[in-house]
Amino acid sequence: MALRVGCLAAIGAPLIALLSEPAIAHAAALRGSTSSVEVPTWLFLTTGGGTVGASFLLASFVTDRAFMRSVHDWGFTLPAPGRLVSLGGQLVGIAVVAATVGIGYLGPETGYRNLAILTVWVGWWGGYVASTYLIGNTWPVLNPFRTVASLLPSLDRPYPDRLGAWPSVAGLLALIWVEVVSPLADDPRLLATTIVAYTAVTAAGSVVYGTDTWFGRVDPISRVFALFGQFAPLKRTDGGLSLRLPGGALTAPDALSGRAETVFVVAVLYVTTFDGFVGTGLWARLITAVVEVGVPPLVGYLGAYLAGFGLFVAAFWWAIGLARRFGRTYITQAALAERFAPSLVAIAAGYHIAHNLGFILGLAPSLAVVAASPLSPPQQPPVLTTLPGWISGLELAFVLLGHFIAVWIAHAAAYELLPGRLEAIKSQYGITLVMIAYTIISLWIVTTPTVSPPFLGGGGV
Repeated sequence: MALRVGCLAAIGAPLIALLSEPAIAHAAALRGSTSSVEVPTWLFLTTGGGTVGASFLLASFVTDRAFMRSVHDWGFTLPAPGRLVSLGGQLVGIAVVAATVGIGYLGPETGYRNLAILTVWVGWWGGYVASTYLIGNTWPVLNPFRTVASLLPSLDRPYPDRLGAWPSVAGLLALIWVEVVSPLADDPRLLATTIVAYTAVTAAGSVVYGTDTWFGRVDPISRVFALFGQFAPLKRTDGGLSLRLPGGALTAPDALSGRAETVFVVAVLYVTTFDGFVGTGLWARLITAVVEVGVPPLVGYLGAYLAGFGLFVAAFWWAIGLARRFGRTYITQAALAERFAPSLVAIAAGYHIAHNLGFILGLAPSLAVVAASPLSPPQQPPVLTTLPGWISGLELAFVLLGHFIAVWIAHAAAYELLPGRLEAIKSQYGITLVMIAYTIISLWIVTTPTVSPPFLGGGGV
């Protein structure tokens, strides 16, 4: 069976690679700046996928359950910040969102000169999101939407259990859809209006269901950060700040609960991938061909968006089906999915930082200069259009590192669930194949020059 897995990986990788440019791979995250990796694309992508496959083989040699448990239980507790620090964090969150909205309306109309655009997409979506999985999830303290909602009275209506996490799945897909197809990344007035609308929605939801329920079960942004926080090395507990190995908490039996939360994890991985995919030349050619036959552009975007999400979910569910079949277990497929889905968080984290690293570094000087004079910024804020070559290598390393950790998390979960060593290893065949496919797709997107998505007139960072 191991030979069959290797053969499928070897066949699948070149097939996917055929969709890419045949000459060379380009490493870039900042639109308009590229640096070339002088190897054939098919070889580069196949090597990346093969590396993840090799990590599965290496993990298979680690079969001592006590050792794996000790790895994930390693850590110690640090003193937690006091109430004064938490209050300061809340004030900072409110101040930042108020300034963002105000400057969004009052500042320059040009996107790259408006501090609201740079704060949200460079500072928050790029830098801050990365901090939630590289350091720890500080969003429960900083969250300005929650701070505002906590000041309002609440009806404390019971949240319908049948809904579970499905509203957060729909909310996440809707948020990224708006980000991709609208000029939200270029129009500061629209961005400020969107923030105000989001504040109103979260406030209304909190009034009806209560702050803890809304931000713990419904709000998609809080859910994403909570997932990334489980990957992070620092976590706040009742005893203080717990320091652990990255990804250690994702092996816990209660990391996820229910099918909706499982699908939400897949959605987190997918939306980041789609956001990168629409900035590739391949997508530009595909959507142009679709529009030329008479399909409205937004219909083409929406169809591809939903179809891609369905494909990601189906691929993961297929992998879980193989895990149950080869693991020879009576554990339900849904229960297996709950234990294996957290491993995808590591992949999402690795891809997020790889996709945004060059973008953050390139526009960081603009953010600093515009922040110094937000209402009268320079006509041409400084941008690093050429980054050191080693940045490209770092981006690729983050993609592979995320997949390595994902393989280990899934491997450890298998040994917690299945009694037999051979069954635990076999249960990973499908998961590994899907991870190899995700790796190839991620590497291809990261190493492909970015272009403006056609027919949108802006949008999509």
